[in-house]
Amino acid sequence: MHGAHGVGYETYSRKHDVRMEVEKKREKDYLRSQRMVSDLERKLHS
Repeated sequence: MHGAHGVGYETYSRKHDVRMEVEKKREKDYLRSQRMVSDLERKLHS
């Protein structure tokens, strides 16, 4: 948790605002990776 997001699990679990920021970042990273996979699949099937 600390290496990926810069906060420890204890802080993540206690502070709602920190948790929301981490989750927003995780969502953004997930969507970016899904777009990359989609782009690669499109290129492979063209």
